[in-house]
Amino acid sequence: MTMKTDIEIAQECTMEPITKIAEKAGIPDEYLEQYGKYKAKIDYNLLKKSEAKDGKLILVTAINPTPAGEGKTTTTVGLADAMQKLDKKVMVALREPSLGPVFGMKGGAAGGGYAQVVPMEDINLHFTGDFHAIGAANNLLAAMIDNHIYQGNELGIDPRKIVWKRCVDMNDRQLRFVTDGLGGRVNGVPREDGYDITVASEIMAVLCLSNDIKDLKERLGKLIVGYTYGKVSEQKPVTAHDLHAEGAMCALLKDALKPNLVQTLEHVPAIVHGGPFANIAHGCNSVTATKMALKLADYAITEAGFGADLGAEKFLDIKCRMAGLKPDAVVIVATVRALKYNGGVPKQELNEENLEALEKGLPNLMKHVHNIKHVYGLPCVVAINAFPTDTPAELALIEEKCKEAGVNVALSEVWAKGGEGGIKLAEEVIRLCDEPSDFHYSYELEGTIEDKINQIVQKIYGGKGAVLTANAKKQADQLTALGFDNAPICMAKTQYSLTDDPKKLGAPEDFEITVRNLKISAGAGFIVALTGDIMTMPGLPKVPAAERIDVDDEGRITGLF
Repeated sequence: MTMKTDIEIAQECTMEPITKIAEKAGIPDEYLEQYGKYKAKIDYNLLKKSEAKDGKLILVTAINPTPAGEGKTTTTVGLADAMQKLDKKVMVALREPSLGPVFGMKGGAAGGGYAQVVPMEDINLHFTGDFHAIGAANNLLAAMIDNHIYQGNELGIDPRKIVWKRCVDMNDRQLRFVTDGLGGRVNGVPREDGYDITVASEIMAVLCLSNDIKDLKERLGKLIVGYTYGKVSEQKPVTAHDLHAEGAMCALLKDALKPNLVQTLEHVPAIVHGGPFANIAHGCNSVTATKMALKLADYAITEAGFGADLGAEKFLDIKCRMAGLKPDAVVIVATVRALKYNGGVPKQELNEENLEALEKGLPNLMKHVHNIKHVYGLPCVVAINAFPTDTPAELALIEEKCKEAGVNVALSEVWAKGGEGGIKLAEEVIRLCDEPSDFHYSYELEGTIEDKINQIVQKIYGGKGAVLTANAKKQADQLTALGFDNAPICMAKTQYSLTDDPKKLGAPEDFEITVRNLKISAGAGFIVALTGDIMTMPGLPKVPAAERIDVDDEGRITGLF
């Protein structure tokens, strides 16, 4: 029997009107702003007015991802559906997918199989226009920078030191480096420029970390757009506030700050809001969305981007620290296929049983388990996202190794069975939420920039330490002189490895991480430490997903996964 595609499953489901979902979630009508029949925004004032006690916060993370995919969103959605089957008041909070990867290699990002959020097409395409608003605010600031220079440059901005790029929510390598302002004086001042994909804009990170309009406006004002002329020691940062841009930007973003309400296939209320890059930013849905889910449900389930070394680390060390959140339990998603890949099996041979490779790949899972349990002091469970090719011997080996590490394992069959396939996982998560925990961060904010990076490398990645290039050392000194040394660190590295080399799989030891660049995201409030080759504007693959996407005469979309 051939399994239906994600979009076929999503289109066959009968959705509840969003008003009914809002009622189920306990959202009063005056805080609901409908976007058609099946989507709505929730007014952020609900957070200020609600006197409800916060529910339990559950984080879903994963081992280092592979080209085979781990099914983190699928597990998150299926876990929520399973909890509902156990009569729990539950809500899910997810990131919004970016248009670029939808038309590129990744396809949709609303879960999969029988564990999805719907309307799947809307969520994967324009949704409620949040990303367009972020792109507009980003590009308004870019236009105001170049206009300021053109109109006389009163602030003394050095065009060679502008760090603010334009953005578009599409994979387009042609735009990574551009020269603009050509065509004579009336058409602007010529300079080298570039584009990021919208999710890599600092405005995305700012929106996702803002608590309310006031906080959003303050953070927008702090965005550094470039530096003034002069010797390095004399250069001063120029901000959006210096350009009087934050008010207009905030006007473009006021509705984008409101979380979006949708539903799972099994009608669990779901908030899908925000989606910063998980390597150059913190990779989590918005603080507003998470806090809203905690207020409205007894159990709020959220996820963080990529593997636990990037997503969970930033969720815990950046988002939880800034928003005053504390998770009650963590789910670490793994697949037999991904563990074999970490054990050296090529992608095309992952469907064959290979206990030796599986055993070689297991240290990757064990490292993430160790970090959650011992570095952060949080209870966790390993969820094996089941594939039809998994053999009983392979599943037994994972269970045995996890038991040795003092961690329970639950087989998750939510992709094929929906909530029914996640009951065992849900029971274990509910049990963990009542266990005592001793949550702490992997580093404190006091201390030098280099010291904080070293602590992440040693504690989270299992390496010897970080090596800062001469350029990065100089930048660390500049950031310290500007008073940014107490900001948290946002590590930008490959998601495929615990190291900065995507080819080093498993759980390597005795390695160093090279930090090439340090950059302040002053609005978001963190320092980005760039390692390896991090791309902020992806390109399309040889055969982009866009070639398979189509619309029939009735307006039904096909090929979105």
